[in-house]
Amino acid sequence: MDVYIARQPIFDRHARLFAYEVLYRSGMDNVFPDDVGGDEATHTVLAHVLFNIGLDAITGSRRALINFTENHLLQRTPTQLPTTRCIVEILESILPSPEVFAACQELKARGYTLALDDFDFNESSEALIPFVDIVKVDLQAVDREQLAENMARLRQTAKVAWLAEKIEDHRDLHLAQSLGFDYFQGYFLDKPEVLKNRTIDTSKIVLLNLLAEVCRPEIDLKKIERLVTPDVSLSYKLLRYINSVFYSLVRKVSSIHYALIYLGEDGTRQFVSLAATSELASGKPSELMRLSMVRAQLCRLLAVARPDRADDSQLFLLGLFSLLDAMLDIPMADLTEKLPLTDELKNALNTGTGPLAPYLRAVVTYEKGEFQQCTGHLGQLGITAEVMINAYVQALAWADQFDLNLS
Repeated sequence: MDVYIARQPIFDRHARLFAYEVLYRSGMDNVFPDDVGGDEATHTVLAHVLFNIGLDAITGSRRALINFTENHLLQRTPTQLPTTRCIVEILESILPSPEVFAACQELKARGYTLALDDFDFNESSEALIPFVDIVKVDLQAVDREQLAENMARLRQTAKVAWLAEKIEDHRDLHLAQSLGFDYFQGYFLDKPEVLKNRTIDTSKIVLLNLLAEVCRPEIDLKKIERLVTPDVSLSYKLLRYINSVFYSLVRKVSSIHYALIYLGEDGTRQFVSLAATSELASGKPSELMRLSMVRAQLCRLLAVARPDRADDSQLFLLGLFSLLDAMLDIPMADLTEKLPLTDELKNALNTGTGPLAPYLRAVVTYEKGEFQQCTGHLGQLGITAEVMINAYVQALAWADQFDLNLS
């Protein structure tokens, strides 16, 4: 039986990943079915979180925001989840009542964090504020002329954190920040604003040169050694990686030279591309790099799944470099000119064309929950939805494990 689930990241004021909202999905289309009620949706999400997929595979080490209906709230269903990993999201359809207040108080006493969903500043919903820790506001659904006044009024009296959701662009983000919101949710990280004519500092030029070397059809391990050795951070990560459980070596490797020889061309290409890209993303939200890693592995797994087994090394680089413009705030076309990439890879990154482009389009639409479009792109590649689902879960787990060995 196929299972479906989606997640959306939530960030704090420092652009650090705070949590994921776990979203109900019933198939490869981005709609909530008319014949599925809220109770069933919550039950299904819990089944996936607890049994079918697992919380670690869905959110890694981060907390999960999960919607709970009134029935589930009164039945104390959230107590099935660990207090440190779950944020109980109270749906906007739940009306204040003594029973609801009692349920909230009991959950808080047990150590749960509670969030109030789609708060609209009306008197009825305000009655729930003393019983929650986070209040979510849909920026696309509230009266923006009154938003500043309402926020100023309630921030003086309500001891809660404020979460702005449905942030669609940087203007929404700036508004939410200026009004004092603590957390932010939306797709603004998927396509961050690109600042043109931005210069690259010297350290990042070295990293781009290193990426250029591993992107060549045949790599020169001696040249890569000369570039890696002076970089303390990369050297440390390489030695930590080669001596990790990934390889379980009998004897510890303490030489950059022998580490690269042991990895070989393919292993060196993968490690250096990931580590150098991670360094380039320094100062950006950590989720940006993690998303790149997930995309890289997911593109590679999709390539491997095809009968003709496409060039998985090229597909790995496609996913990894797909957010390079966001990491450096430089147009993608300018960056790809600096790297010796194949024409197919450049076309996929710059214009979304060519034989590699459907892989990236399938991955991005799956991330956004646009499952119908994703199915179309997968069809071009001869890949089934089941393969995509399994590959996505594997890519999440791989990114978490690889990140542990690089950090």
